Amino acid sequence: MRTLDIIRLQNAVFYAYHGVLKDEQTNGGKFEVDVELHADLTAARTTDSLHHTVNYEQAYAVIKKAVMEKKYYLIEAVAHSIGQTLLREFPIVEKVTVRVRKPGAPVHGVLDTIEVEIESARKE
Repeated sequence: MRTLDIIRLQNAVFYAYHGVLKDEQTNGGKFEVDVELHADLTAARTTDSLHHTVNYEQAYAVIKKAVMEKKYYLIEAVAHSIGQTLLREFPIVEKVTVRVRKPGAPVHGVLDTIEVEIESARKE
């Protein structure tokens, strides 16, 4: 098995309306997203061409659209949507790891954030 390279987009922050509680769906809150795109970047390294890698601006736009376009109850579903969309939009990407954080999630206790990590890969 060959080793894949990783492109990371870290701590993209959005204000969106995800959550189980009505207040979360109505008032919204802050969400943070990290993405790891696993791909063979050999061609990009040797050609120095954007055509052989993932355009970061386009990847960010895909993440933003997935977070902002639809309301979800669960951040698991948000992360899954991001991962599946990135795999669909960027054929060079073979595996995606997505972390979605919800700072100040409404739980009966004190914590900084809730985080979900979802990994998606192309079917072989």
